[in-house]
Amino acid sequence: MDERLTQQLSFALEIDKEKNIFRQTHLSGHGRNENDAEHAWHMAIMAWLLQEYANEPVDIGRVMLMCLIHDIVEIDAGDTYAYDPEAKKTQKAREEAAKERIFSLLPPDQKEKLSAIFDEFEESSTPEARFARAMDNLQPLILNNSNNGSDWKEHGVSASQVYERQSHTRPGSEKLYEITDRIIQDHIKKGNLR
Repeated sequence: MDERLTQQLSFALEIDKEKNIFRQTHLSGHGRNENDAEHAWHMAIMAWLLQEYANEPVDIGRVMLMCLIHDIVEIDAGDTYAYDPEAKKTQKAREEAAKERIFSLLPPDQKEKLSAIFDEFEESSTPEARFARAMDNLQPLILNNSNNGSDWKEHGVSASQVYERQSHTRPGSEKLYEITDRIIQDHIKKGNLR
């Protein structure tokens, strides 16, 4: 096998470890905790389904790729719970180190491309990144909604914390932000969010 193909297959095997990174969010219907790979797959499908609600025209293939790779770094960095301010302090450094190690398994041209796409997502610098970020916020919200807000209740999450996170949905999709607002308001009324 040539070196390029060996590197590509090595990366492909390495990212299989994403299936072992479990998130705080539970699957719909009070299922087990979802893993990062399931989250990424779900986001990518949602992006394709909901692309008509993006605030700006997007290259949906690029959005889907962002969705699929955005949490690969958690293989090394671990999952940072959205409502854990202490873990958020070190998140960027942990994820940068992970990005360098994991994407370095690839041939240099592919490392450069995937690193740039990862950075674009993190910086929300394009319509594609803003829409992918909206998916990253909406996906766990709809799962939590399907479970009657149990993850929010378990962690004592406040409505203001959820609104802060969902503020990153609005630049990608006003329409989807309206839906998130209705869901949050419903959970405030139910007492699932403090």
